[in-house]
Amino acid sequence: MLGLKRGKVELLPHQEEWATKAGDTAAELWQILGDAAVDIQHVGSTSIPAICAKPILDLVVGVRDLKDVLPYRGALEQCGVVFRGEDAPGQLLFVMGDFEKDLRTHHIHVVQWGGEAWENYVNFRDYLTCFPQKAWQYDRCKKELAAEFSDNRNGYTAGKQELIRLLLQEAHTWRAGQRDQGKNEPC
Repeated sequence: MLGLKRGKVELLPHQEEWATKAGDTAAELWQILGDAAVDIQHVGSTSIPAICAKPILDLVVGVRDLKDVLPYRGALEQCGVVFRGEDAPGQLLFVMGDFEKDLRTHHIHVVQWGGEAWENYVNFRDYLTCFPQKAWQYDRCKKELAAEFSDNRNGYTAGKQELIRLLLQEAHTWRAGQRDQGKNEPC
């Protein structure tokens, strides 16, 4: 299953189809954006095999400059990728879904490649994938918050922030160690 009503929180066990659908979406984005994209990655909880996730795929598109993607807005919209604006400083958000039913299936975050947001998305995914005990800690937190905030996505998201901050600090330290050792593969 893919898609969730805006504002709702529902977690599903990891599904193999998420990686396939994220790969298909990334290929479509590459076809539209061409050289404007430096890299496109599947990130977020649907990219981490050990945990439950909201059935919304998160992809991050790394660009040299955020303005590089703006000329493609029309082509993206023709493919059902709708621009929502700057959802966080230095990030543009595009969404996909069934808008008549108010369902979102994809969140596409456009950020500067190699910048802080890019590093956060990729490091968080890789760290939780390489350290299942950390992924399970995050999973437990998400499940508790989902039970409490099933109709309040903002409350759910706010409740995760402190743990995410701590895990990101650990992930950055881990990644720096990986780089110091000359390792390119995450695990």
